[in-house]
Amino acid sequence: MHRPIPRTLLALLGAGLLGGAAQADEPTSYGWIEKATIEPWGTEVKVKLDTGALTSSMQAEEIEAFERDGEDWVRFTTEVEDEATDEVVSKTFERPVFRDLRVIGAGGEESRSVVLMTLCMGETLREEQFSLEDRDDMNYPVLLGRRTIQGLGSVETTRTFLHEPDCNDDSPVKSHAEKEYDEDIGV
Repeated sequence: MHRPIPRTLLALLGAGLLGGAAQADEPTSYGWIEKATIEPWGTEVKVKLDTGALTSSMQAEEIEAFERDGEDWVRFTTEVEDEATDEVVSKTFERPVFRDLRVIGAGGEESRSVVLMTLCMGETLREEQFSLEDRDDMNYPVLLGRRTIQGLGSVETTRTFLHEPDCNDDSPVKSHAEKEYDEDIGV
């Protein structure tokens, strides 16, 4: 015999007010703007989750390609406002080139280096692919595109700052480093 579930119980389950398995499998939601730290630097930056962009990008200036042990590398400086201190800070990074990105947009075609960088979002470290771009004239120094967002969860387009970066040595690391793409059309 089938007994209907009382409406109050359904409402509590739907609102997520009852714990258990129903909540455990639900993906995390993020606002369209979040705070993250660039690791291992620890600088806190505003990050825009942009469903219109395919590939993530990060503020980079003085981009210089070079070769190390027969591999393509890139040296670049990231200058951002540290949201935790309201100070402008900069750091020079050296990373192997993970792939080259061909971008076709309204301004024409350009090539950008893509490197792996790690962000702390919430309590999770995320190693992601970032194209290097001078984003000085943009509001957000880090943009997360669809390839990164698909591993995060849902984006609540009317909300911001749903998570504070809170990673430590025991934080789980999620990576999209294994994915390699031949070519991007647009970003």
